[in-house]
Amino acid sequence: MTFLSHRARSVLGSIGKMAVSLIILLTALWGALALWYQLSGGMAAQAIGALLWGALGVASVALWWLRGDARVLLPYAAGFILLLLWWSLIMPKQQRVWADDVARNVMGTLKGSIVTLDNVRNFDWRSDDDYTVKWEQRSYNLDELRTLDVALSYWTGPFIAHTLMSFGFADGRFLTFSIEIRKEKGESFSAIGGFFKHFETSLVAADERDILRVRTNARGEDMQLYRVMMPKAAMRSLFLAYLDEAQSLKRQPQFYNTLTANCTTIVFELVRRIVPGLPFDYRLLASGYLDRYLFDVKALVPGLSFQQLREGGHITARARAANDDADFSHAIRRGMPGYDEHGYPKLQMPKQ
Repeated sequence: MTFLSHRARSVLGSIGKMAVSLIILLTALWGALALWYQLSGGMAAQAIGALLWGALGVASVALWWLRGDARVLLPYAAGFILLLLWWSLIMPKQQRVWADDVARNVMGTLKGSIVTLDNVRNFDWRSDDDYTVKWEQRSYNLDELRTLDVALSYWTGPFIAHTLMSFGFADGRFLTFSIEIRKEKGESFSAIGGFFKHFETSLVAADERDILRVRTNARGEDMQLYRVMMPKAAMRSLFLAYLDEAQSLKRQPQFYNTLTANCTTIVFELVRRIVPGLPFDYRLLASGYLDRYLFDVKALVPGLSFQQLREGGHITARARAANDDADFSHAIRRGMPGYDEHGYPKLQMPKQ
């Protein structure tokens, strides 16, 4: 019995040691990536910092197994505490050399039912890096808010999509809100970097001919568009919630996080304030399946199967065909369930 008890303790001790070793190696990996994405001094300094930190973690584990003395882990533990302190001091910033398309965040004021928005983006995109910069001031009457649509733009396979919300008004105009990374000039999106405070959050309000068209026509993304069944009062509350979010970002910038604070989860939190009890679901993280989630919670046009909604909402070909159409927003919706073409006036391309 003594032999079995000793053996059991030995096995448990080995399991515990392996578990602690795994934790150290995972924190070493986390620390290496944090240093890679946050150290100043260029790629050489970032690479050296990441390699040295990773080597410290691996060496600490190796020495522990060779010597059997847990005290060899103390330098790593002290270093990790200092790393966490340094990490906690990294704060988001308002002032950087931003990329043109996220150089401004939308701002709005409300007087009665009239919302006046500054910094509405209306770029003319010829390609992803050839465009005419145009920021506008626009006014909308919230009493004339009629519809809400959700666009899912697939840029990396079926699992992940970028989520955009588009509000339609009785005068035929649409305004789209998009939570995006706030890239600096020369930067591109990195899903891994999004876990390591590499990007601030941007709230863009844009004309659909800019923000939808750039994704389908300039970047080659695949897009779905669905009519969301939401009461008018709730739509109005959601529109104003976006303006509150804009004010919040102006007061205190926030980091974008690939998992917890992204283009879908932030919108979900805004909607859940208006629709209490909305269930959390893995499809809010695997955002490519958000449309199926919306179908299951009965937020889409009733009386149709999911496949019918999906086929009618596939707008990629329509968007590419409507590239130069002054009535772009209505052209992409023809065939989309819930869209009433005769309920809107025809829009004209503004004179340049």
